[in-house]
Amino acid sequence: MYYGTPMGWGGFVVMMLGMVLFWSVLLTVVVLLVRRRDDHGGSALRILEDRLARGEIDAEEFERVRKTLRSR
Repeated sequence: MYYGTPMGWGGFVVMMLGMVLFWSVLLTVVVLLVRRRDDHGGSALRILEDRLARGEIDAEEFERVRKTLRSR
């Protein structure tokens, strides 16, 4: 009778390392996709701040819209 696996301990270690690598890569891809989606979406306040910084709106309009956003 043969006890154990045909791979031996070396094959088992390689298989475990492969699974750890697989799940690590999969988790990294998911995290990067979530972060990328958040960067493109942006919050309304952040968009408003960017518009103020670019000079598209003045400080008075910024404060008016900011108060409106916070009241909701």
